Amino acid sequence: MAYERGRCPVEEQKQSSMNGLSCDCMKEEKRKAWLATPRSVGPGGSRSDGRWRMVGRADILVQDYDCFYAAVFEAENPVLKSLPLAVQQKHIIVTCNYEARRRGLHKLQLIKEARKTCPDVIIVLGEDLTRFRNASKELYNFLKSFVWSQKAERLGFDEVFLDVTDIVDYNLDILNHISLSDSFFHLDRTDPTVGFTYDASSFAGNTFPTGSERDEPQSMFTSLPTTDTSEAYATDRLEIRLRLGSHLAQYLRHQLEQQKGYTATVGISTNKLLSKLVGNVNKPTNQTTLRPPYLSTSGNAKSNVLSFIDDHDIGKIPGIGCKLSHKLRSYVLRREPQFEEGLVWGGTKENVKARDVRLFPGMSSEVLNQVLKGPGSQKDTGLKVWGLLHGVDDTEVAKARSVPRQISIEDSYLRLDTLTQMHKELLMLTSSLIRRMYLDLTEIEDEENVLNGDEDNKTDTIDMSRRWLAHPRVLRLTTRPRPPMRADGTRSRTFKRISRSTTMPSFVFRLADCIELIAEKLVNETLFPLFRKLHPEASGWDLSLVNVAVTDMMETASDGKDGGGRDIGRMFRRQDEVLKDWKVEDRDMAPSQHDIDEQHEAEDDLEMISNDYENKHQLDIWKGSEDELFRTQTTIVEDESQWDSGDDESHIGDTCNICGATMPSFAMIAHERFHLNPD
Repeated sequence: MAYERGRCPVEEQKQSSMNGLSCDCMKEEKRKAWLATPRSVGPGGSRSDGRWRMVGRADILVQDYDCFYAAVFEAENPVLKSLPLAVQQKHIIVTCNYEARRRGLHKLQLIKEARKTCPDVIIVLGEDLTRFRNASKELYNFLKSFVWSQKAERLGFDEVFLDVTDIVDYNLDILNHISLSDSFFHLDRTDPTVGFTYDASSFAGNTFPTGSERDEPQSMFTSLPTTDTSEAYATDRLEIRLRLGSHLAQYLRHQLEQQKGYTATVGISTNKLLSKLVGNVNKPTNQTTLRPPYLSTSGNAKSNVLSFIDDHDIGKIPGIGCKLSHKLRSYVLRREPQFEEGLVWGGTKENVKARDVRLFPGMSSEVLNQVLKGPGSQKDTGLKVWGLLHGVDDTEVAKARSVPRQISIEDSYLRLDTLTQMHKELLMLTSSLIRRMYLDLTEIEDEENVLNGDEDNKTDTIDMSRRWLAHPRVLRLTTRPRPPMRADGTRSRTFKRISRSTTMPSFVFRLADCIELIAEKLVNETLFPLFRKLHPEASGWDLSLVNVAVTDMMETASDGKDGGGRDIGRMFRRQDEVLKDWKVEDRDMAPSQHDIDEQHEAEDDLEMISNDYENKHQLDIWKGSEDELFRTQTTIVEDESQWDSGDDESHIGDTCNICGATMPSFAMIAHERFHLNPD
């Protein structure tokens, strides 16, 4: 969804009349195309600059898996679904299922407190993220298979954005508006039988705002609307689009649960910001659609977008992080916000809503630029935040990528202040990072070799039958040091991180080497020197977080369109397999029974013809030896009328005048010498 201020279909009609062109001359398709064309015009200026006009047509679904970490364990052992289950990392609960939440547990709760609250809780360790990563990939690929445009973007392990605009467009074009309640949603352009039935006259699931359904949209199906109904046409068209999107979201939720055993909560709207926020309204195992109108109409109807956004705390809006929200709270409150006590769990004691910032006296995008500016901040930060406060988000859902943009591993610590501890933690993080790289950045090059390999002889190395999909060119180390203690024994809370980057060493890409050896060499030769540059002091520092990341992926040569060229070596290695259908081989082969039978039949036919011929013509057979000259060839003279006299090929040789023998012309000279020398 995008908004723009200024001209709309009404103003376009006025301008058309001024140019001597009647609006009635505009074709229906042109009018629909104008309303449906996205115009990415960013929000700017103050609230008095004009109304935001919605002219986009994107349909975005966000799938948020319910208590994902716990759901992975429940998928492995379904018995856990009816029991209170919590996943532990470090000394806290990172998530728990809804049975545990019903008994009083919550995320980011201390293990000690959780056992007191629910003594029979089942706590499983979730330090190893491998099972979560694998499950996330499986579910992502499953959902991506339903998206025609391949615009499926994963956010973390448990969220996926799906751009289903093209699917909704296709089904909207073939929608039978006379019988909306008996509609069929097509999931395949080429096969009209693939899909599901649905009722297009109502939304599937919950809506915001709640209440009875609006009257069935009619203006989009009638003739060209007048200037008073063009806004109603856009609203009705959006209403129908969102209805179709809600039914598709419901179908995907049911398929996810039936085929994979996972439940999800879905938000449906026209951009990523609104879809994500509206999906949080009804949890779990549910869905919510943000209904039109998305703009303040000429009838003074309030925009549902602003009504929805205004009630959100400023720190809960995606795109406004903790640093920006802290500056906004300070500006609106005119003092430092009180947040230290609650911030341990990511909360705050202050409640500043989006409405408070948007309606603050004199607030505008220019003012926000001044408030939010700082070292390293982007130039248009105020403009971006001003748009988010109005529900505007023009970022598109990214297409599915074969390789991630970056891979990072991090961990947090209550206390990390010695070089020995730091070296140990770097080894653990680096080993995990290399394993992640091998999993996400390599693929099987020769499946036949892998299948024929020795499954029992497994080591902590990478199979040589794998190849790199991409090589990260940058290695980055990031730390978050704690500020020094105050005189009263307390310390201020900070989110500041510092980092150093360098070129990725080439030895990391040796697939035959042991992972632990590569990790140790990478720490000793590269990461630890980077750390000494970040913290040159031998002591006096205390870290709350360490992050190791690789980025700036350079895709290797491959056969795909996203590769960095053609893999010539692989092409030559596979040429025998590729060309085997066109290869001609000269080799002895035993004749088949069919060939033998045909040969016998031909010999029988030849023998029959030969016998008939001998019966009709009594041939004189001359017998002789080397000492006596006999006629070497018997010529059967037929009626000359049976031959074509004009055919030169009827002459087969010369006849000897002495003995009457017939032979080729080139042999006649030698034959005559034979008669001259009888001895």
